[in-house]
Amino acid sequence: MTRGPLLHGEMMRLRPIEARDAERLWEAVQDPEGTRLTGTTAVFTRDQIDEWASTVSDRPGRFDWAICPAAMREGKPISDEMIGEIVLNDLDEDVRSANLRLQLLPNYRGRGYGREAILEVLRFAFDGVDDEPGPHLHRVSLDVLSINPRAQALYESLGFREEGRLRDIYRDGDAWADAIVMSILEDEYRATLRT
Repeated sequence: MTRGPLLHGEMMRLRPIEARDAERLWEAVQDPEGTRLTGTTAVFTRDQIDEWASTVSDRPGRFDWAICPAAMREGKPISDEMIGEIVLNDLDEDVRSANLRLQLLPNYRGRGYGREAILEVLRFAFDGVDDEPGPHLHRVSLDVLSINPRAQALYESLGFREEGRLRDIYRDGDAWADAIVMSILEDEYRATLRT
């Protein structure tokens, strides 16, 4: 049984990650730009990816969604193929906080899918959706590399604020990159809805 609600925006739908998403997850970990911009240094085997895809949605303390195009025909999705993933992990129900992580496959970056996916996940995280109450969080955080100013600008435009930096924490070829720690609080999220 998969965990987490189906979330819908105008451009995309979010559904829990399933075993059938292993091929796209494998593509993501093979994408040099994606792994560079997210600071991914771990090396995965195909078997590890297959196992992860088939079990991650049942793991406690997290919600893992496949981002899929929203195009519909006769009330059914035209494609249910994963174009990226968005994750709410490190869920701490006592302090009502979690971490957010997003990755899109190369052909889908910069087209608005990430913005809409983040907005839907924040809505679920802070307020719940439909019949799913959600975790009712107070704080959602993330970190973004200093070599990824486009992602930082996106997060800022959605109401995330910089909290600090972990200096030279990621290796970028022969250079170093900072991790910029950002977060959004529930009252800040609600204020962005009013603007």
